Amino acid sequence: MTRSRISVSVDAHARPEQVFSVLTDWPRHDEWMVLTRARVTAGDGHSAGSRLEAFTGVGPAGFLDTMEITEWDPPRSVGVRHTGRLVRGTGVFRVLPREGGGSTIVWEEELDVPFGAAGLLGWRLIRPLNASLFRLSLRRLAALSDR
Repeated sequence: MTRSRISVSVDAHARPEQVFSVLTDWPRHDEWMVLTRARVTAGDGHSAGSRLEAFTGVGPAGFLDTMEITEWDPPRSVGVRHTGRLVRGTGVFRVLPREGGGSTIVWEEELDVPFGAAGLLGWRLIRPLNASLFRLSLRRLAALSDR
């Protein structure tokens, strides 16, 4: 298994508290995260140990990403451990205050790439698209938080 890291960031006009509130409103994920619906499956969704699942796809075609919250530090960060069959590794959202106001939202993932050499080659091909979709999602989160 090979680990791969991806990190993207965008700026928002909203304060970190507002961004973090929208970010961790799990049922609203579909309003900003591209093609993804999320829900809490265990715990309150706002503390370490809570479990989440996110389905990414169109209609029934897609994949389920199960996660456990491992880090809960409002309004600065929320971290997860991906526990699913396809997506494994860790992820974190950081919401950093900007000098003069607003926030910088950072999304980092460190993922185990499955399927050996073929999986690594595939990841290298789709990584730029993935980064673009992550960035688009963060821009949508920023816009939603600014309202």
